[in-house]
Amino acid sequence: MTAQPPRLRLGFLTHVQGHDPDPVRTFRNAQELFVVADELGFDTGWVAQHHVPLGGGGLSSPWTFLAHAAARTTRIRLGTAVTILPLEDPVRLAEDVATVDALSGGRVEIGVGSGYNTTEYAAFGKDIARKRELTSEHLGLLRRALANEEVRAPGFHVQPPAADFTDRIWQGVFSDGGAAHAAAVGSNLLLNRAAYGYDAPTDEVQRPWADAYLAAWGRPRRPRIGLSRFVFPARDKRTALRQIGDDVHRAALRMAEGGSFPRGLGTDEALRRFHAFYGSPEEIVTELRQEKVLPVATDLITQFNPAVPDHDIAVRALELIATEVAPALGWKPAAAPRPVPEPAGA
Repeated sequence: MTAQPPRLRLGFLTHVQGHDPDPVRTFRNAQELFVVADELGFDTGWVAQHHVPLGGGGLSSPWTFLAHAAARTTRIRLGTAVTILPLEDPVRLAEDVATVDALSGGRVEIGVGSGYNTTEYAAFGKDIARKRELTSEHLGLLRRALANEEVRAPGFHVQPPAADFTDRIWQGVFSDGGAAHAAAVGSNLLLNRAAYGYDAPTDEVQRPWADAYLAAWGRPRRPRIGLSRFVFPARDKRTALRQIGDDVHRAALRMAEGGSFPRGLGTDEALRRFHAFYGSPEEIVTELRQEKVLPVATDLITQFNPAVPDHDIAVRALELIATEVAPALGWKPAAAPRPVPEPAGA
């Protein structure tokens, strides 16, 4: 008998950004997105760690944020995509993860990566040239700590004792070699919303990475592949473009300054480089059905970044993802979603 493929899980990722000059409101709005997603039946909610502010904000302390989100939600799983592992003490991180997991009733997923920002590394006194080495070293120690093994000192174990994290550790990768390494150490795979430094479409670049991961997988449990994608549904493409176009174009120009994108990009090319799916739900579904990595993904993680839509618009986009886009791709909520109040000014 052929094993049934795992149920597609639906997630959303926020970089905790906003145009409001008050950062407190930006954080509160991001918390509200977790509440809304919980009510809509999303399986997972993710945050990205940034120590250097992004345009419109950013989140430096993801586990504090997720502890608060755990108290405001009931079923949605809570994760990082990613925690910048070389900049963390892995034993201290394990304590935070175990604490949030205990408070949330076992709802934590932890995604880790090496980061890329030289300023962040300098601020934490780390050598960015050693980021791969530090990531591997810290991940090994994090795994042992979350397995309740003795770490660093005789008799020392993480408190509170961690639950089973065997299938809840994810790694963000940017190459087929990185994907194969993630499989070899038993991590789930996280693929970014865009592949920087390539002219080819992101899904064409990333599909060989996913294939390398699956080929290298040797564990008895099913491998998981989390596919992050920029998905922004609206009434139509014109409406969506009005709401996200300027933000995406500005972000592409910033990426060009760092050498990740060519200089002089227009909005259409910026959207292509960010592998954006936008427009009506029907248009997005049609395009996602052609996406080359989605057929092997177990988790679709939607995000609006680098766009920073107003809060009410973001809420409406999450609702359209959960009620029209994801169901057309075969997703079903694990629990019946609760009605979401109509956003003000909708």
